[in-house]
Amino acid sequence: MARSGGSPYASILLVLCIFQVTVVRGQSTHPIEANALNAIKARLIDPINKLKKWNRGDPCTSNWTGVICHKIPSDTYLHVTELELFKMNLSGTLAPEIGLLSQLRNLNFMWNNLTGNIPKEIGNITTLNLIALNGNQLSGSLPDEIGYLKNLNRLQIDQNQISGPIPKSFANLTSIKHLHMNNNSLSGEIPSELSRLPELLHLLVDANNLSGPLPPKLAETRSLKIIQADNNNFSGSSIPATYNNIPTLLKLSLRNCSLQGVIPDLTGIPELGYLDLSWNQLTGSIPVDRLASNITTIDLSHNFLNGTIPANFSGLPNLQFLNFESNSLDTIPAAFEPPKAVIVLLSGNPVCDNPARAAGLCQPKSVSEAPSGQGPQVSIDCASCPTDKNYEYNPLSPIPCICAAPLGVGFRLKSPGISDFRSYKKAFEMDSTSVLNLSIYQLYIERYTWEAGPRLNMHLKLFPNNTNLFTMSEVVRLRQLLAGWEITLLDIFGPYELLNFTLGSYEDEFPDAGSSGLKKGTLAGILVGTIISAIAVSVVATFFMMRRRSKRQIVSRPSILSRLSVKVDGVRSFTLEEMATATNNFDDSAEIGVGGYGKVYKGNLADGATVAIKRAHEDSLQGSNEFVTEIELLSRLHHRNLVSLIGYCDEEVEQMLVYEFMPNGTLRDHLSETCKRPLNFSQRLNVALGAAKGILYLHTEADPPIFHRDVKTTNILLDSKFAAKVADFGLSKLAPIPDVEGTLPEHISTVVKGTPGYLDPEYFLTNKLTEKSDVYSLGVVLLELLTGMKPIQFGKNIVREVKAAYQSGDISRIIDSRMSWCPPELATRFLSLALKCCQGDTDARPYMADIARELDDIRRALPEGEDLLSVTSMETGSLATLTQSTSNSFITTTGEHFDSSHASGSSLMDSGVPSRMAVTPR
Repeated sequence: MARSGGSPYASILLVLCIFQVTVVRGQSTHPIEANALNAIKARLIDPINKLKKWNRGDPCTSNWTGVICHKIPSDTYLHVTELELFKMNLSGTLAPEIGLLSQLRNLNFMWNNLTGNIPKEIGNITTLNLIALNGNQLSGSLPDEIGYLKNLNRLQIDQNQISGPIPKSFANLTSIKHLHMNNNSLSGEIPSELSRLPELLHLLVDANNLSGPLPPKLAETRSLKIIQADNNNFSGSSIPATYNNIPTLLKLSLRNCSLQGVIPDLTGIPELGYLDLSWNQLTGSIPVDRLASNITTIDLSHNFLNGTIPANFSGLPNLQFLNFESNSLDTIPAAFEPPKAVIVLLSGNPVCDNPARAAGLCQPKSVSEAPSGQGPQVSIDCASCPTDKNYEYNPLSPIPCICAAPLGVGFRLKSPGISDFRSYKKAFEMDSTSVLNLSIYQLYIERYTWEAGPRLNMHLKLFPNNTNLFTMSEVVRLRQLLAGWEITLLDIFGPYELLNFTLGSYEDEFPDAGSSGLKKGTLAGILVGTIISAIAVSVVATFFMMRRRSKRQIVSRPSILSRLSVKVDGVRSFTLEEMATATNNFDDSAEIGVGGYGKVYKGNLADGATVAIKRAHEDSLQGSNEFVTEIELLSRLHHRNLVSLIGYCDEEVEQMLVYEFMPNGTLRDHLSETCKRPLNFSQRLNVALGAAKGILYLHTEADPPIFHRDVKTTNILLDSKFAAKVADFGLSKLAPIPDVEGTLPEHISTVVKGTPGYLDPEYFLTNKLTEKSDVYSLGVVLLELLTGMKPIQFGKNIVREVKAAYQSGDISRIIDSRMSWCPPELATRFLSLALKCCQGDTDARPYMADIARELDDIRRALPEGEDLLSVTSMETGSLATLTQSTSNSFITTTGEHFDSSHASGSSLMDSGVPSRMAVTPR
């Protein structure tokens, strides 16, 4: 009895835990959906008991395997939003009751052994974004009702036994981007109605029984990048000449389709990278016009083509594979000299009767096996890793001999636009690790193998960052990114699919996860328990802190600043008590933001000054480099376009930085689609100029100069007059200084850090940080200012998307329609400057001084009076009045053009883009 009364804090903790569990358990799954899940379970056969949790408790609150739930505002129940039963060795059939899951967004039964039909009731789930049923044994026809799903983004029913026609109702899938229906038994024609799909990127219908003519109307699609229809029977059909008018097309693969007629002119497809028309009945000569310069593969083998081989084919700079086998070609031009790296196949043509001219090109070869490979074999002289765990050495780690547990990932490119992966391996590693937010050495491509299709099967290993294990949250994050198709790869790699996600040693850490894949439902229960405990512990810790503070018994520890001898002249040192008072004890109402470092609070100091207080969370305290770096740099930096550091707090277990308060928040806030008063063109131009001037100061006037290393829209803050100030110097690096001989190094070699989407590709690839790395990042910011898009969103990379629009001459479709006016000549100059900043070649990028100068010239070229908008429009709301008061040229969101008596300044960077531009919604 005495023990129970000895610790009131234990009692508090127990009560809090019980309270939190009660809150979580107080909600339950909607009864209709709970019954539907039970009906689904009754139709499934579960031989290895993967769904054992489905036999007890409430589906959402008992964390049924693969069931993810959320609450919606309209009622008090929890609703099933995701059904993730990927690769669980399930068989049986899909129950029609699945249509009762009215809030379901993701339906994922990939890589099981399901049979029977796809229930037509799926068409009732209008919230569906993803249907992934590929890799099963489903049969029957596709239900017309799928065409009701206006929000569907991805339909994957490939590698089943589905028969019948492709429903014409699919033309109503106005949000669909990916139609993967290959390797089935579909019959009939490809519906021409699919040309009405505005977002369609990938049409994969190869290895079916499709017939009839290829629909010419597919040329009317706006976004189509891949047509893959190999191994069908379009007997008597020719390749529509209209396909030359698909400006976005990257891959056209029509192998073994019984096609006849001549090869049409394809020079109107500016991005074409892969052309396979082999094993058809095509006649006539090969069009001699040059194809797109980025083409990697041309396969015209096994047709009835005659005449000569186009000499200019050998000059295509990215060509990997050129196959003319088994035709009637009789001439090789003298100018035809392909590089040695290009595989050229000519056997089976009359030209091979002249062995002197065709030497080395006419030997028959098997072209079905493209080069496969494996990761680098590195000899590491280390002791053996523990045999009781699946630990191994990462052969790419910069720190050798660390035993680590990798995650295994089966990964397949479903329609790559290349024939040889070796020269694109580095680009794949760079793209995938950028979106996964891993260092490039954490990805090890153990092996890759070409399969029929052709498709590229890869086995990847993801290693923790020089530690033994990933944290649980990291495992969950990586699984969600891979399984959610959230990796943005170069278009040339095409769509991908996750084949497996193997935990290895993590089975011991998360025993319920299973080797087939990590279930978010299972981990949700673990996370809920963790959160509950964290909340309880946090409250108790706060209780302790308040008790100790009230008694003035604060026990100090040596300041990390004093231990590191950091010079902090000109900034104030605050106590923890002062910070608590300024924020009302860090009340939630004072919180104005959160980032990787910690939370940011609005505070009021004793002298009446309003400040922003960035409070480090516990993980950030363990390594205080960012804290120290920011204080050391900002204490000696003073510029109107840099956020000022007022002080810091460094005592007990707390580290805080105190800045001037920026009332208009981050630039990203004002580019968000939810922003009620978006910035106009003049304001965006002034923000860009202010940010450029701030970074220019860092590069040229700071002593020594500084590379920011994390320029992005969330690190550009806006004051009360919407002037831009660059913030967050936690990742910054001092620029190199001359060596003893006076030579100035061109770069700093450092571990890659920064934000995906903003990272300089050259820095990411080589670890060489230069001032041009900040230029690239600012270029991305400029693109965001002009388009409103995020750097990486919905699988799209802003640089690639804008560059494609720029090259096509149609930049109006990417301009942010929320700008009420946009002078076309100036917007073109702005866009041209941004793209110059984002060039892959660092030497081709301008310096920051050039950027600031060009932005200032654009600002000066604004129609008279329009530059006032940067200061007044957000404060007065008088945008309409101001635009009407000017007599100068501008374009409204309706596309109306107003004549001007003032000529705009000419561009310093000629773009070649049409000067007239109507701003239309994206």
